[in-house]
Amino acid sequence: MSSPDLPRKPTLKQRWWQLRWHLRAKSHIAVGYLVVLLMHVMRRGNRKRTANFLAASMRTVGPWLREHRIARDNLTAAFPEKSPQEIDAILSGTWDNLGRVAAEFLHLDRITIRDPDKPVGDADVTYGDGAVDKIRAFQAPDARIFFGTHLGNWELPARFARKYDVDCTSLFRAPNIRPIADAIVELRAGCMGTLVPSGFDAPIRLARALERGGKAAMLVDQYDSRGIDITFFGRVCKASPLLAQLARHLDCPIHGARMVRLADRNKFWVEITDPIEPVRDAEGKIDIAGTTQAIANVIEAWVREHPDQWLWQHRRWR
Repeated sequence: MSSPDLPRKPTLKQRWWQLRWHLRAKSHIAVGYLVVLLMHVMRRGNRKRTANFLAASMRTVGPWLREHRIARDNLTAAFPEKSPQEIDAILSGTWDNLGRVAAEFLHLDRITIRDPDKPVGDADVTYGDGAVDKIRAFQAPDARIFFGTHLGNWELPARFARKYDVDCTSLFRAPNIRPIADAIVELRAGCMGTLVPSGFDAPIRLARALERGGKAAMLVDQYDSRGIDITFFGRVCKASPLLAQLARHLDCPIHGARMVRLADRNKFWVEITDPIEPVRDAEGKIDIAGTTQAIANVIEAWVREHPDQWLWQHRRWR
């Protein structure tokens, strides 16, 4: 009778990697709780003073980071006609904007939006031409898709879903560290519409929201390794076709939404575009590649208008 095979003991190398994985997981959790504690402390402070402080800090620290080189390379390729001094000015603005967004994120529910029925008075967010009428029209139960970009403060447009009681489902990417992800969801949930984390079931949940006559919203300017090729600032990159796929599924209108930072730097105005005309194929159906490119063209025009407010630090081109 043969003896059963006993499990092999892990080698010293395997034990070392197991220990490293365990310590890394524990350290991520510890860092997560530390960040959450810092978020709570910063939330107790004044938003504008905190935003000014973080903006100044990022303008100082940013140039020492690896992302600064990425941003400079991106800007130089996108604007070959600009001088080094102009590029430096834009870079300073992008770090300023990023610091302010970090501070504003912790006070999303406290940023005031002007009451359209009371045009007189101070508020943090005002409206572009026709924005109020468009937003009110979105209260009707008809499917529409909204896209945004990492420009100005990209978190704020979702505030209008709660303010105007618009049935909107927004796609977002949750941080990998669980305590931070939970804290961010809690912050967003109190002042936004329905939030859907990116994942395998996200397209289905967005499609169901549209099918019941709701709205769907997403940021569309990030690199997607599984996406399709588009041209952005004269260079080929990959973009997610999800928005165009959803539009093709229901043949519903597509709108752009952006929140532009004003000269005050702590105030904004919101713009909602008219429906973006999709590209259609020979059968009259929405062409996914062509429509994805059309949306990228709108975003490029926005970024050219306010280059110092876009997130040049991420690797859009790879």
